[in-house]
This record gives sequence, C-alpha cells and structure tokens, in this order.
Amino acid sequence: MNRIILVFLIFSTTLFSQSQKLDSLITVGIHQIYSIKFDEAEATFSLIQKKYPMHPAGKFFDAMIVWWKVLLELRSEVYDDLMRSKLELSLEQCEDILDENPNNVDAIFFKGGALGYRGRLDAIRENWLDAAADGKDALPLVLKAYELDSTNTDVILGFGIYNYYAEVIPEKFPIVEPLMFFFPKGDKKKGIEQLNYVADNGKYAKYEALYFLMTLNYSFENNQNEALKYAERLCKEFPDNPRFQSYLGRINIRRNDYSKATEIFLDIIEKYDLGYTGYSDRIKREALYYVGVNYKQMNNFTLAEKYFLNCETLSRIVDKEEETGFLANTLLYLGELNDIKGNREYALKYYKEVLNLTEFQNSHEKGKRYIKTPYSKN
Repeated sequence: MNRIILVFLIFSTTLFSQSQKLDSLITVGIHQIYSIKFDEAEATFSLIQKKYPMHPAGKFFDAMIVWWKVLLELRSEVYDDLMRSKLELSLEQCEDILDENPNNVDAIFFKGGALGYRGRLDAIRENWLDAAADGKDALPLVLKAYELDSTNTDVILGFGIYNYYAEVIPEKFPIVEPLMFFFPKGDKKKGIEQLNYVADNGKYAKYEALYFLMTLNYSFENNQNEALKYAERLCKEFPDNPRFQSYLGRINIRRNDYSKATEIFLDIIEKYDLGYTGYSDRIKREALYYVGVNYKQMNNFTLAEKYFLNCETLSRIVDKEEETGFLANTLLYLGELNDIKGNREYALKYYKEVLNLTEFQNSHEKGKRYIKTPYSKN
C-alpha cells in the first residue's frame, strides 16, 4: 500500500512540475509577444510545441504572434492569410484533442480563443456575418470551459468581451443589430467589471484584458482618465510596444496634456529612428504631427515647421493608397505658419493643395477661408 502511495506521489509531483514548466514558458512567450520581440516569441512557442506537442497553447500563441503583426499595421491585410492559417492549425489541434476527450478544458478554452480571434479579425475587416458566426460558436465554448473549471480566471475574459461589445457594437454599427437576435443580451457594465477582474487576476489573459479596457475607454466610453490608467500600466510593463505608446500619446492629447504627449511622441520618433520593431512610418507620422501641433501652440514656429515638414514628407508616403486627415491638416498648419512669417505665396500653395485632397472635418472650409483672408494667430 505504501508503495502505491509513493508511486502516486511521484507521478503527481512529475505532472505538477511539468505543468509549472509549461506555465513558465507560456508566460515568458506571452511577455515576448507584447514586448514585440517576435523572433524570441517564435522560438519560445516552437519549443513549447516540441516539448508539449499535445498541449494546444503552442499553436494558439504562435497565431498570437501574427495577430500582433496585424495590429501593428492594421490598415494592411498583408498578414491576414497567415493569421487565418495559424488559427486553423490551432483549431484543428483542439478538435483532435476533443475527439479523444470532449471535456479537455485546455482544448475547449483555446478553441474558443481561436474562434474569438478569427472573429476579431473579421470584425476589423467588417466581415460582420463571419465575425458573428465565430462569435456564436465561441460563446458556448467559453461557457463550457468555465463550467468545467470555474477557477480559470482567463475564461472570464471571454465573458467580459462579449458582455461589453454585445451591447456597444450594435449601437455603433447598426448593420450588426439584426445579427444579434440570435445572441444573449449584452451588459457593458458587467463586461467592464469582468475585464477588470481578469486584468488584476488573470494568468495568461491579464494583458489582453488591460488592452481591451484601454481601447474601449478611449474609443467607446470617451473616458480618457480611465483609458490613461490602463495605458500607463501597459506601457510600464511593455515600454517598447508602439501600439501601447501611441495610445498613451493620443490619450494625453485628448486630455489636453500636450506636454506629456510630446514627451511620449518624441520617444516614439527616437525609437523609429533607432529601428525598433513595430515603429512604422505610420506611427512616426502621427508622432511628428502631434509634436508639431504642440510647438505651434507654444508659438515655437521654427520647431513646429520642422516637424510639420517631416510629417508632410512621411504622409505622402503613408497615404499613397488611402488619404487620411494627417496630410490635409499638416498642409493647413504649414500654410498658417507661412502666413505668420509673411510668406503668402507659400501659404497659398499649401491651402490650394488642401482643396485637392479629400475633405476631413472642415479642411476645405478652412483652406477657402485662408485663401481669401491670410491666417492670423491673433
């Protein structure tokens, strides 16, 4: 009897040790993803797939590396096909595991996650029917995973995301509302509470919960003080993540703290110039623009012009395929600066070009007004 107990203890200890090692590797890999250290993350999750080939975490988080590449160039679809193929591999592995054991919590959890991220990609691309279909399939999996293991805090991320966006998305995108007929009603207040719980207590999902809380407060709730709280937590943990840094800068702009925003955007420009991963032309262009706005507000017209001229150059590269408001507004500012200096000929050149671009907000109205009457800072 004592031998049986001893063998059981050794077996249990070995399994616990293996679980600890796997958890430790996954945690390291997740941190590498959010730190935008993609090569290191690929090595980590490749090792996990080699050492733990039957565990679904390796393939799932391998797809998450590509997801972050998508997020860093959101207007580009260059990584979409790769993302979908990686998620398909994750789903296939989860389904193979569930064929053998329908109650395997890990496979249920990661299958729900893979469907959720495929739905998120479709939502970004406004493929609402496909997004809704994946959401419809993912939600029961999240519920089942929680029923099988209510101690898994990460599962609550799925509840939080669903509860919040099921109420908010139909309001923002009415085209989606008919699709929600087949889904349970959302509760955004409860969703925020659940996301906060995961942000404070999650094992694998806490950073994703923080990201959702930052973006939903910035974009939907217009609560910039709350958004700032989460952005600062993310940037403290991942100081070289350009998406987190950009949000932190924008949030400070909305809070009218141009001094703090300029500090952040100057750091972004420096990291771009040093070749940091993920610090793209688009991210640098945004940083140049807001630094220029700050210096103009400070009446430092020389520095303002310097940053706006650099922003103009980069905008003509970034906006080749799709115009944005950055170029139009930058040209307006350059026209204003030239009017201030008395260079009316140059000012008119900028204003007239604004009229040839797509109108953003009231850019055409401003351009016409300044063509008629020179801009004055008074």
